[in-house]
Amino acid sequence: MAEAARQLTPEQEKQAIRDIAVAAEAHTTVGDTFYLITQRWWQYWLEYVNQNQTGNVNDGSSSEHHTSVSSSALKRPSCIDNSDLIDEAVPDDSATGLELLDTLVEGTDYILLPEEVWNQLYSWYGGGPLLARKVINTGLSQTELSVEVYPLQLQLHLMPKGDRSAIRISKKETIGELHRRACEIFDLTPKQVSIWDYFSHQKHALMSDMEKTLDDANIQMDQDILVEVISNKGEGGRSNQENGSLHNGSLSVAPSQSGFPTSGGLSAIKYSSRNGNLESQLQNLNTERAYGSSGVSTRGSSCGLTGLLNLGNTCFMNSAIQCLVHTPEFARYFQEDYHQEINRQNPLGMVGELALAFGDLLRKLWAPGRAPVAPRPFKAKLARFAPQFSGCSQHDSQELLAFLLDGLHEDLNRVKHKPYIKSKDADGRPDEEVADEYWANHIARNDSIIVDVCQGQYKSTLVCPACDKVSVTFDPFMYLSLPLQPATTRNMTVTVFTCDGSALPAPHTVTVPKQGRCRDLIQAVSNACSLQLNEKLLLAEIRGHLIYRFLEDPLVSLSSIKDDDHLTAYKIPKVLKSTKFLQLIHRREEQGTGNAQSTLGWKPYGTPLVSPISCDDTITRSDIQGIVHKMLSPMLRTKNSGAMTPGNASLGASSDQSKPVSSPKLPLQLVDENNACIDLTVGDDKVVKLSSSSMSILVFVDWSQKLLSSYDTSHIENLPEVCKYGHVSKKARNEPLSLYTCLEGFLREEPLVPEDMWYCPQCKERRQASKKLDLWRLPEVLVIHLKRFSYSRSMKHKLDTYVNFPLHDFDLTNYVANKNNTCRQIYELYALTNHYGGMGSGHYTAHIKLMDENRWYNFDDSHITAINEEEVKSAAAYVLFYKRVSSDRSSASNGVYCTNVSSSSSQKL
Repeated sequence: MAEAARQLTPEQEKQAIRDIAVAAEAHTTVGDTFYLITQRWWQYWLEYVNQNQTGNVNDGSSSEHHTSVSSSALKRPSCIDNSDLIDEAVPDDSATGLELLDTLVEGTDYILLPEEVWNQLYSWYGGGPLLARKVINTGLSQTELSVEVYPLQLQLHLMPKGDRSAIRISKKETIGELHRRACEIFDLTPKQVSIWDYFSHQKHALMSDMEKTLDDANIQMDQDILVEVISNKGEGGRSNQENGSLHNGSLSVAPSQSGFPTSGGLSAIKYSSRNGNLESQLQNLNTERAYGSSGVSTRGSSCGLTGLLNLGNTCFMNSAIQCLVHTPEFARYFQEDYHQEINRQNPLGMVGELALAFGDLLRKLWAPGRAPVAPRPFKAKLARFAPQFSGCSQHDSQELLAFLLDGLHEDLNRVKHKPYIKSKDADGRPDEEVADEYWANHIARNDSIIVDVCQGQYKSTLVCPACDKVSVTFDPFMYLSLPLQPATTRNMTVTVFTCDGSALPAPHTVTVPKQGRCRDLIQAVSNACSLQLNEKLLLAEIRGHLIYRFLEDPLVSLSSIKDDDHLTAYKIPKVLKSTKFLQLIHRREEQGTGNAQSTLGWKPYGTPLVSPISCDDTITRSDIQGIVHKMLSPMLRTKNSGAMTPGNASLGASSDQSKPVSSPKLPLQLVDENNACIDLTVGDDKVVKLSSSSMSILVFVDWSQKLLSSYDTSHIENLPEVCKYGHVSKKARNEPLSLYTCLEGFLREEPLVPEDMWYCPQCKERRQASKKLDLWRLPEVLVIHLKRFSYSRSMKHKLDTYVNFPLHDFDLTNYVANKNNTCRQIYELYALTNHYGGMGSGHYTAHIKLMDENRWYNFDDSHITAINEEEVKSAAAYVLFYKRVSSDRSSASNGVYCTNVSSSSSQKL
């Protein structure tokens, strides 16, 4: 077949692929297969088959990829090579198979081809690897078709053994299929397994409807699923009735009804991260749209509820405009006669045209009872003065907002002739004097409604590391760009245990890179605990008094470890061959609350201990007793006159494990590979059969009151958290970052980057000075940009971090460095932009609070819907607009100056 392809001309190849593609895409349906192909190869193939044409080809590709064809013909492409789409950090033999890089963007990194098109290209060129994905139905009405490029990746946790496995599965698969796959992975029979939604590490019922899809069950990417082996005792049965999976005493498992394999993924995600919000709006507004109107913007009784038509990827512009239009000071200013303030002579402005276009658009949006507005005139002016925003490409809403604020300021600058003013250094003068001087100099050159409303001032302090020269300046700001990673390092506490009973456990707190990996933590702890050359550390995470996972992969990101997690490190010999790890799980009898005589059974407590066991040796029950005695020996009470003594314990834990244990036997139970408990107090010489499928040997030690009198178990009971903060609640796992924390990260002192070193006037050399920012003067409207997008030479990335920002009473009083400021700085949120989806393929909306209604609305281009205040916060929040709470409660002044828009927030539109 490859020979046949070589006989085809480039034009014939193009025609064949075009015919196949048209036929295939016309009949696309749920369950069809699409293949990913790298954009690099696809683009070269397009140039190859179009090389005899003089113009660009209307193939749907961006024109920027087309280059002029040289006189020499392009060579036929080599075999297809999709390796640049594969995450090489994931082993090829992993449970999830080949993994895609998680930063891929359709149209930029890859193209999706129908199966027929791929088969034809593959027969001609060969190569690979094959990256097949399935078409699924999405949207509220389940009528939209999307390719599931990234299927769900779920983390399966087997209890009580603690084994762990990752799985890729389509969001359209059923709970029954997930149950079947989990049983298959861990080699368990369905009747002995119950699966739980383990979101936020709490058990939530999942098996009440085995035919419900994972999508309907709200199972999300990277979520934990608990796979629980059902005990034969009554406790397990009760547990599964709560999970809704027992019917007449038997487990009912429905087969998969969707027929999807584990491949799949969402291409052009269609704003799936918005939880169906857009689809819901569209469904609710069908009646209104049939009459040519859109959403609630048809209401003639309310102003300010007019949408903006999307002109082709202009949601970034629409969301920013709506937030500015609904800023009360701007709404009032541009509805009045502002023409006299237009500065047509300003060389930094746009001869007033941007201000006029914005004012005209604002008036249309505030006119009552209007249909959605098409912002074409405004976009045309924008493209004229800022060509980067021309065309139909998606752009950053914050970048547009920054341009608009600066452009409107220059167009409306009341200063027609800017005086030249040389800034002076502080030279030891009081900060108040220097700040007022800088602000007066700034106002002498910049005086507009934008400055009145949006500009503040911060103090910048630079310290030379060589001569300690201190330079203080006071600079204006239009908005604050806050980092979502407030620190570059973090403190982590790990408790180190020995496996040979040579020492008591000891916690060690170390400093590691915030974006570091497990190898950084292991190295730091190794240094802190004076690890010997013949030893190494086995790092583990503890949850619910069990080992949740071993962190054996040195490349695991430390960001996966939360501050309220609990970590242990076990010292083990460095040279270990054919080794399994004995996990000693502590249990004690739990008493009932109503009746002192009733018990609730043996429950895990404390911290598990770990000891290596060679698979090459024959291990008896007596050997296990000896190993456990040795592990527990540091906790023996030295003053106890009971049956156990340190001497007896050390004799029982002798390295010669073939000898019988002389110490009293401990109440130990071993969990075999069938999840049955074996009593280790009898049959000393019986050989213990080690499981071939698990690396762990689970042993329970049941601590009776009598046994506790011989051992001091307090050393294993209070395992410290990774990072302990007095005020952090358990909610911190889901809300790790507050807006205050982001602000503190922005204001934190840090060294300048090497590319931006400071010229010290005293040393007469460039120095990597330390820089500290402080807020000094706050504006009437405070705009806060959350830095969700990061760029580097090799990749671009979006942070979907949830930031907990206040809607009311955003108190910045303690963050203002001006000590003469006696007024409280309280702000209230009135607008924000949201970004849903990934880099380059996302969608922008705005949430806006109408002051006269005291009600929040979602502005999604031309569609507007009322929302509850609880819906305002989400991980999509991008740019926040806060208005100072003016009152006698706080006065219109910030304690330093009064703007000419004072008390405006009390006026309603």
